[in-house]
Amino acid sequence: MIQNKIQPNSFILPDNAPFSAEQRAWLGGFFSALIDAPGLTTEGTENLGNDPALADNSDAPWHDPSLPLSKRMLLAEKKPTALRLMAAMAQQDCGQCGYTCAEYANALFLIKETRQNLCAPGGKETFRQIRDVMKNHGDGEENNPTLAHLGPENEAASGHGGSRDAPVTGRFIGRRRLNQEGSEKATYHIDIDLSDSGITYKPGDSLGVFPRNSPELVDDVINALGANRDDLVFGKHLYATLLEEVSLGLAPDSLFLLIGCVTGGALRKKALALAEGLDPDGDASQLDVLSAIKKFGPLHVNPEALIDSLEALHPRLYSISSSFLASPGLVSLTVDTVRYEVDNRMRLGVASTYLGDRIKPGDPIKIYAQPSHSFGLPADPNIPIIMVGPGTGLAPFRAFLQERKATKSPGKNWLFFGHQRSAYDFFYKDELEAFLSLGVITELSLAWSRDGIEKHYVQDILRIERIKVWDWLSQGAYFYVCGDAKRMAPDAEKALFDIIKEVGNFDDQKVSDYISEMKLTGRYQTDVY
Repeated sequence: MIQNKIQPNSFILPDNAPFSAEQRAWLGGFFSALIDAPGLTTEGTENLGNDPALADNSDAPWHDPSLPLSKRMLLAEKKPTALRLMAAMAQQDCGQCGYTCAEYANALFLIKETRQNLCAPGGKETFRQIRDVMKNHGDGEENNPTLAHLGPENEAASGHGGSRDAPVTGRFIGRRRLNQEGSEKATYHIDIDLSDSGITYKPGDSLGVFPRNSPELVDDVINALGANRDDLVFGKHLYATLLEEVSLGLAPDSLFLLIGCVTGGALRKKALALAEGLDPDGDASQLDVLSAIKKFGPLHVNPEALIDSLEALHPRLYSISSSFLASPGLVSLTVDTVRYEVDNRMRLGVASTYLGDRIKPGDPIKIYAQPSHSFGLPADPNIPIIMVGPGTGLAPFRAFLQERKATKSPGKNWLFFGHQRSAYDFFYKDELEAFLSLGVITELSLAWSRDGIEKHYVQDILRIERIKVWDWLSQGAYFYVCGDAKRMAPDAEKALFDIIKEVGNFDDQKVSDYISEMKLTGRYQTDVY
C-alpha cells in the first residue's frame, strides 16, 4: 500500500513536482511529520525505563465511545502520554487499526507504530488529537512511570488467516438483499469462500475487507485533475492506484496543504486554514477528495504529489454473521450499503457498495480474520444469553445462534431485534423463526420503529420485558449489545440500568457496581461501531 512505501522522516517529493526546491523540502518535511510521530524519534527510547506508563482498560473513564473527544481528553488531562493517546481513540476497540484502543496508544507511545491515522472511526478528529499529544510528548511526566498491566479483555482470542498488514485472498460467492421492496434501506447478506485462504474464526470475530473505490469516482478525480489514467505513479498506473491504494473519502489535511502550495491569494489562505482544521466556508465536513479538487480547481498537480497527499485505503471490519463450525470454508457478512447525496452528487460508502454493488461472483477479495478481544460466547454452554442487536447489529448474534445449534448448547437464548418496518426489514425472518420453532431461540422480542404512530426501539422492549430480563440476569445470563455506539448502545445500557434498579430494588450505586462487575467478568459485552 502507498503508506508502506514511505519510511519515517524520509518523505521526499519527486524533482518534477510542480514546486520550487524550497517548497519541495518544506512540503516533504510536513508530510513526514504527518506520517511519523512528531517531536519523537526512536533515539533515546531506551531511557524510558522498563516500566513505561502504558494504557489499559482497568482505569480508563474515557473508554466510552458515547463520550465526545473533548470530554475524553479532559478526563485524561495530566495523565501520562500513553493514556492521553488512548483517550484520543474512538474507544470502540473495533480492531480496524489492528489493535485495541489501548494497544494502539501503547504502540504509538513506544514507537512500535508510526502511523498515526489508523483509527478509522475517529477519523480526522482523532488523527489531529494524536498529533497534538505526540508533539507535546517528552515534557517529563514519564520520569517516574508505573506499569499498568493489560487486563484479560486485551488478550486477543484465537483466530487464523492473514492480518491487516498481510491479508489473504478469498473468493466472492454472492449477495442477496435482506430488505423487501418498499424498504428505505439496502442491506445485503454477503457470502465469501474461504477454501484457499487458511482463515478460521469464532463467533464474535470480525472480517477485515480491503475494498476498491468506485471506478466512476476514480474517473471523475482523474478528469478533475486533467490527468491521464495511464500516468505512472510509483510504477503503477494512476487509475489503478486511485482504484486500489488511496482513500477518496473525506479530504485529509495533507491534501489541503498541497493545494495551498499550488494556489495563491484567498484560495491559498482558505486551503491552509482547512489544513489546520478550520472551516472558513462551513463545508469542511462535506469535502471529499473530488469536491476538494473541484473547490480549488483547476489544479495543476503532479499525480505522484497528489497520491502522496492522500491517505491509504484502509480495510473495513464487519462483524461475521456465520458460524465456521456450521459452515466450514465460508464466511458471511450482513452489510448496510451507504449512499447519501451532497451538492447533487451521490456519495458512496466505499466498502459497503463494493460488497453490495460492484464485486462480482468469483472475483478474488483481499481479507483477513480479526479475532475478537472481548466479544464472544461464554465458555460454559449452559449459560443463558441475552442478545440486543437492531439492524445489522444482528450479525454476530446470527453467528452465536448457528454455533449454539451446531454444538447443541443447552443454554437459553433470547434475541432482541428491531428495525424500521416488520414487512420490509425483518432480516433472516425465516431462519430466525425456524430457530424459534426448534428451540434454539428461547425468546424472540421484536421492535419496529415505523410500523405505528409510536416508535418502539429495542431498549423500549427491554423495559417492557424487565421482569423476565431481571430473572435471566439473576440466573447468570450474559448480556450482549451490538450496534450504534453513539445512541443505541448507551440507550440499551440505560434500559439495563433502569431494569436492575427497579426490579432488583437496587440504589444507583449498587446498580453501577452490578453493571461494572458484569463488564469485568465478561457478562456484559458490546460490539459497537
